Amino acid sequence: MEDEPLLTARSNADDIGGTEPVQPATGAALRFLATAINARAVVEVGTGCGSSGIWLLRGMRTGGVLTSVDTEPEYQRLARKAFTQAGFATNQARLILGRANDVLPRLSDGGYDLVFCDADVSSGPEYLSEGLRLLRVGGLIVFDDAFSPVPGSDSDELAELIRNDEGLVPLLLPIAGGLLAAVKR
Repeated sequence: MEDEPLLTARSNADDIGGTEPVQPATGAALRFLATAINARAVVEVGTGCGSSGIWLLRGMRTGGVLTSVDTEPEYQRLARKAFTQAGFATNQARLILGRANDVLPRLSDGGYDLVFCDADVSSGPEYLSEGLRLLRVGGLIVFDDAFSPVPGSDSDELAELIRNDEGLVPLLLPIAGGLLAAVKR
């Protein structure tokens, strides 16, 4: 069930267009996963208007920091407002404006507990490569909309890369549009 901050983020996304918030079931799964691994440092590719960030922050341990990357300044402005409305301090979310393929290489190797990708499905293989570099052993990488065919993308290629990587333990969760997740060994 979505509360007022999540409903506001969803409404903002509807008003501005161009971004689709995660479904409540996906959000609940993200919160669960962040809690299960006691996440304190999370990277999100695709800030949107803040709904997935709220779910992730709610699952992270106290003092955790969400680093979220997006190319749209208006999305990040609205996400910042949503995070504040949800009761999170400004220093709990580091919002970086830019293309993920430019930003992710500048983040610290092994410094993150969870990487969530919800943007530009065609860049999934690149996000996987960078995400694995960013993750600590035991960390999770999660891709949203694993069941959704997107023109110009090959979600099967991403699933195959994850399935064939012996350093990962994969799981496909049939939640909303599908969550493709893997634990880094």
